[in-house]
Amino acid sequence: MNKSERCPWPGDQPLMIEYHDTEWGTPLHDDRRHFEFLVLDAAQAGLSWRTVLLKRENYRKAFDGFDPVKVARFTGKRIERLLQDPGIIRNRLKIESAVNNAQRFLDLQQEFESFDRFIWRFVDGRPIVNQFSKVTEVPARSAESDAMSKELKVRGFTFVGSTICYAYMQAAGMVNDHLVTCFRHREVQRLR
Repeated sequence: MNKSERCPWPGDQPLMIEYHDTEWGTPLHDDRRHFEFLVLDAAQAGLSWRTVLLKRENYRKAFDGFDPVKVARFTGKRIERLLQDPGIIRNRLKIESAVNNAQRFLDLQQEFESFDRFIWRFVDGRPIVNQFSKVTEVPARSAESDAMSKELKVRGFTFVGSTICYAYMQAAGMVNDHLVTCFRHREVQRLR
């Protein structure tokens, strides 16, 4: 299988191709990156991933490198400044959600020693390897994303509906939704 055989969703956009080929679906075990994907997947709600990915570097600057300790301390004044930042999606609810979720994220880190330990419980610590051959077979949610969404909401998180949680699970490699014809399907399957 060669690299020209990849999932069709990146199209011919270089940044999307790089993201697909190097990040998407790779099992993630780094808390700061987990927080980054939580913020970015929430920002994606109602938009395309391409829109968010093109703004990711701006988000990294605006959200202090996705350091949840720093983001948890953002004040109303800081939120107002972010609402003026054209480099990010200027949606008050999404920005306030990032601050709230940073606080909840820290609570989970304290309770479970790491967010990673908490979040991987939803797939019993191992990626779910799907065997889809067409993009139309890939679901928008699953029983696992439903359970994750429910528990995150109970714990006070916002912008964590099941569809957002499933997108997060795909990005963080908790599910391998690369098509079986894609060169990355086998590559990420070997990772844990």
